[in-house]
Amino acid sequence: MPTMADVARSAGVSVATVSHVLNGTRPVLPHTRQAVLDAVDELGYTPNTLARSLVTSRTRSIGLAVSAISNPYFTEILQGVEAGALEHGYSLLIADPHDDPDHECKVVQLLHERRVDGMIVAPSADPRELVSYLGRHRVPTVFLDRVIDGVIEGVVGGAVGGAVEAPADGPQRFDQVCAENTEPTARLVTHLAGLGHRRIGLVAGLPGLSTTAERITGYRQGLTTAGLPYDDDLVVHGDSESAGAERATATLLSLAAPPTALVTANNAMTIGTLRALRDRGLSVPDDLALCCFDDFAWADLFSPRLTAIAQPSREIGAQAVRVLLERLAAPDRPARTVRLDCTFVHRTSCGCPDSGERGRPSQSSQSSQPSQFEKGNVS
Repeated sequence: MPTMADVARSAGVSVATVSHVLNGTRPVLPHTRQAVLDAVDELGYTPNTLARSLVTSRTRSIGLAVSAISNPYFTEILQGVEAGALEHGYSLLIADPHDDPDHECKVVQLLHERRVDGMIVAPSADPRELVSYLGRHRVPTVFLDRVIDGVIEGVVGGAVGGAVEAPADGPQRFDQVCAENTEPTARLVTHLAGLGHRRIGLVAGLPGLSTTAERITGYRQGLTTAGLPYDDDLVVHGDSESAGAERATATLLSLAAPPTALVTANNAMTIGTLRALRDRGLSVPDDLALCCFDDFAWADLFSPRLTAIAQPSREIGAQAVRVLLERLAAPDRPARTVRLDCTFVHRTSCGCPDSGERGRPSQSSQSSQPSQFEKGNVS
């Protein structure tokens, strides 16, 4: 197997110059750099990553902890992270925390023990121990999809009753990359209100997640903008998964005055809601209009096609890698939170015609639903 010394002899340069070319540690004249690369290609030289990590204290690896298996939304994010890592010459170690705080801490510790250079983590609904561990060990970390500003304040302010510790030499702030949640959710609500709906329900996510809180805030803002009152009975938690959303939707449909339109707060819960509606013999949008947060590959194949908020999932993953690499290059720079814009994808489950024109939802002449499912008039 060829060595770095073999490459140096073939290129007519020093071993140090070969190292600088391969590791990017010092500028090298273009013709010298090309000679080294030609020698590498001719000899089939492969850098010894393990040996290089012992010298540089870097493994050129990133730990990724997201619930990719249980949440299809994170699958696209994973693709973005992987593409970004490979583009910059980093390998990826992946662990699934299953959105469980205890398991989350275990997998993050295991990734840390593998000496990853930094981590990208989608935190659970109770990430206090996670924040404490990463802070104590000064692990360069980017939090993905869910922000934890309030948790950090609790950790460094002692508001969590001693359950976690802040770093001994002061609080560590973390970089965060996520989508906008509040305004896009408000837009779904105002869109449905503009179609004549007065009772709009929300199937919200798992309590404790920032995405859940922000989308509830957006829901309330949308009601306020539309001049509609907030009704606590119309907000139910589907716990960010299909089965929970199915139960939550059944609760809404059992109300004496059930909603005439629903907003579901993620793609998994949209599936559960559709299942609950099917089991009740209700059709979308004739009996109940539906808008969802999260677009997904087959949303356009449903009948009706789903009106949705599309998150830039792959770009979120790629941006998280870029932010982490910036942190590795400048460990002392101020932490930042990057929020990416979402897109309103206008289809027909909201009750609009296929042309995409805004219009009032039509009531099916074959519907057997009682009159409490009918919409009120727009005042």
